[in-house]
Amino acid sequence: MHDVDGVNAGYARLLLDEYLDNPESVPPEWRALFESGQTDLIRGLPGVARLLERLPETATGNGQGNGHAALVEQRGAEVDRELLGAVAAAMALVKAHRMHGHLAARLDPLGSEPVGDPALDPLRLEPKLTTELQRRVPASVLRIHVGGETLADALPRLRETYCGSIAYEIEHIGEHEQRVWLRQAIESWRFRQPLSADEQRRLYTRLCEVEGMERYLRRSFLGQKQFSLEGIDVTIPMLDEALELAADGGAREVVIGMAHRGRLNVLAHTIGMPYEKILREFEGERTLDVVAADAEGGTGDVKYHLGAEGVRNTAAGKIGVTLAANPSHLEAVDPVVEGRTRAEQTERTSGAGLHDPTVAMPILLHGDAAFAGQGVVAETLNLYALDGYSTGGTLHLITNNQVGFTTDPAEGRSTRHSSDLAKGFDVPIVHVNADDPEAAISAVRLALAYRARFGHDVVIDLVGYRRFGHNEQDEAAYTQPLMVEQIASHPTVRELYGARLVEQGVLAADEAERIAAAAEELVRQGHDRLRASFDREIPAESREERVPRDAARAIDTRVPAEELRSLTAQLLRVPEGFTVHPKLKRQLERRLVALDEGGIDWGHAESLALGSLVLDGIAVRLTGQDTERGTFSHRHLVLHDAHTGELYVPIQELDGAQASFEVYNSPLSEYACVGFEYGYSTAAPEALVLWEAQFGDFANGAQIVIDQFISSGLAKWKQTSRLTLLLPHAYEGNGPEHSSARLERFLQLAAQENLRIANCTTAAQYFHLLRRQALDPSARPLVVMTPKGLLRHKEAASTLDALAEGSFQPVLDASVADKSSVRRLVFCSGKVYYDIVGHEAAADAAGIAVARLEQLYPFPVETARDLIGSYPALDEIVWAQEEPQNMGAWRTIRHRLEESAAGIPVRFVGRPWRASTAEGYPTAHVLQQDRIARAVLTR
Repeated sequence: MHDVDGVNAGYARLLLDEYLDNPESVPPEWRALFESGQTDLIRGLPGVARLLERLPETATGNGQGNGHAALVEQRGAEVDRELLGAVAAAMALVKAHRMHGHLAARLDPLGSEPVGDPALDPLRLEPKLTTELQRRVPASVLRIHVGGETLADALPRLRETYCGSIAYEIEHIGEHEQRVWLRQAIESWRFRQPLSADEQRRLYTRLCEVEGMERYLRRSFLGQKQFSLEGIDVTIPMLDEALELAADGGAREVVIGMAHRGRLNVLAHTIGMPYEKILREFEGERTLDVVAADAEGGTGDVKYHLGAEGVRNTAAGKIGVTLAANPSHLEAVDPVVEGRTRAEQTERTSGAGLHDPTVAMPILLHGDAAFAGQGVVAETLNLYALDGYSTGGTLHLITNNQVGFTTDPAEGRSTRHSSDLAKGFDVPIVHVNADDPEAAISAVRLALAYRARFGHDVVIDLVGYRRFGHNEQDEAAYTQPLMVEQIASHPTVRELYGARLVEQGVLAADEAERIAAAAEELVRQGHDRLRASFDREIPAESREERVPRDAARAIDTRVPAEELRSLTAQLLRVPEGFTVHPKLKRQLERRLVALDEGGIDWGHAESLALGSLVLDGIAVRLTGQDTERGTFSHRHLVLHDAHTGELYVPIQELDGAQASFEVYNSPLSEYACVGFEYGYSTAAPEALVLWEAQFGDFANGAQIVIDQFISSGLAKWKQTSRLTLLLPHAYEGNGPEHSSARLERFLQLAAQENLRIANCTTAAQYFHLLRRQALDPSARPLVVMTPKGLLRHKEAASTLDALAEGSFQPVLDASVADKSSVRRLVFCSGKVYYDIVGHEAAADAAGIAVARLEQLYPFPVETARDLIGSYPALDEIVWAQEEPQNMGAWRTIRHRLEESAAGIPVRFVGRPWRASTAEGYPTAHVLQQDRIARAVLTR
């Protein structure tokens, strides 16, 4: 076989390699060859001789000929060398279709010519695979699942399967079982069975409803933005099918995330929002009937960002549908949806929480430019198989307009397909022409069957177009004139599918037109009802009451001392035979001593706060970078057996616990992970959800989530959350990157009591703050500037009484015997307090008192005013901070301090204005800290 080409040689090597790993995985004829002793037929092929040496002796000639006998019986006394070469060439052709068929598929509704691939052409394989040999190669030896006795019979069906209006990319998947399952499902057309006539009528009617709504909105509200779905209309029937299949699989909830395009249609036809409610938003823009700002100062949001909830009736029963609110950061909602779904899937009554992925399903609709271009997509895909983040598989639907705003694909991505990113995560990809509705439905069926079987994400790339511009105020012909010209003359999918059904005899032509007209008439009737309602007084919507300032101070966060003793003992309890690292064991056992002698440190106080909440029936979820141990090795909520590596989480095993405790190390992601936890917290409002950054400045990576969801979700969408961010913050000589958690950014975002921001200086304060956050009936996000060096600082430690009898104090007064002698009152926050009071100059600082502001927002004006008033001889107030003057708290709280000071001068001490947060050299840091402390303590 010296004339066998490289392709055939490669396939022989591949098959032999597979045989050595798993004999049952290769076709019987090839297995018979390897076991027959006739391996001289392939021995000369490059690279094969080495592999043949690994065959067992019985397979190389001396004794085992049963497989060969079967081959002889089928093909005669000698193996047909020509046929053997043809089979190898045929296998190369099959593989080419599986791998490259998508390049020749007719995916573009606008008719652009596919690029194709030479490997798909059987003529390239001549003379090894002539037309005559195609008729001789049995289809059974090729491991294909399309019909036909020979390759000649099967090849047209193979082309139709992989190169038609639907195409597949699955060969990149690393799991053999998944590839085989997908090949069988795809090639057998298991999920591409023809629709019945009734199903076709319903599909056509749905397309009429989709198009009818868009047409009516465009005519009735000329120039108003609607971000029409036209060109990818089949999205709605695909979602219909997904909801039916999800419900049939046992789901009780589907959570959908999407950007603006098609959102109004999803609200109407997927969520079930009445037309008149959607139309009211349009009338509001025109008549100012909708008030932009409510009585509490909420801003609201544009109609194509709003979320909604509904209930759908399916053949399997009712299913809830949630459309998550989303800003114009197109893919920012992706991890939020995953977090919401995870919360719906988690039963939070005990242990680590029982996660059942069958009870809810996430669906993410992506734009083609955004899927390829925005990094949060990759961060979210990376979560799909992680223990703390998996949702059992997400259906990703790329609504592919083939243009991003005005940017052509060649300018927006470096890959051929917008979906190519998913290949790096072993995600199967189905491409489908948006003008073939039945193929699109089959894509959903395949995708959800795969999800049910493997618990894995799937991407459907729905290739369509955008009938109008980016929005209805945009002229697309300025930048895509040729495409716009094609679209203008291209029939809509409703028209194309209607004509197809008329041709098939499923519908009469006049019936098709009546259905289309009736669908648009339903929208008009909704508009008539809305306009008629303008003459009636419309009752105001119920409003959530504003939380009174400092109302949370009344919440009782105490835990009886004996309960804290019992809890500490349980947190030190491990199973018999479990070996805690000796060094760590000594550290943990000191916590028992601290109960009596004082010295309850940060980690101990935190574990008592979280453990007590679980005992009280409040579920806790704590995630972040290295969070199980803690970046600074202070937490150790997850213990590792020193000999076996086995894990044990004491809080999950507390006696009498009424709720779950979840703790997970996160991937090295901020954007997706903070979005995930925000989504989780909105769907689990009764739980305390915490995310910790490795260093506080890492939260920079999640700034979009912080800006668009955490700080403004209440004002825009009336969406509350008690998500808690733990951000290590303090200047300790670690340079510009690991000093500041950018406190100023959170304070700048703080308004209308949308956030709570704290910088605690004692373990007891942190204990009560966490419990207050969980117990406060008014949920708000909490941002905590957590310590690093103070985690083990003796002065920051607390007594048992402080936990058992105390409460969170927004301001901590100075410890001075005679307030009447104090002339300067210093306010500061966080670790710098210990730098000041511990400085050598403090002993001679007569007439100076140092107080701590523990809660930065909402600013405790009355408390601060009362404290200042208790110093009768003050002639100045100083605000001291480590951060530069243009950073930290100063610029935000200055006016609050001045308000509380009632005329007493207020001045600043800290670093000067700077572009960078901190010095890069430890020596420079020490000099700056010394300068700040001396300036504060010297009059």
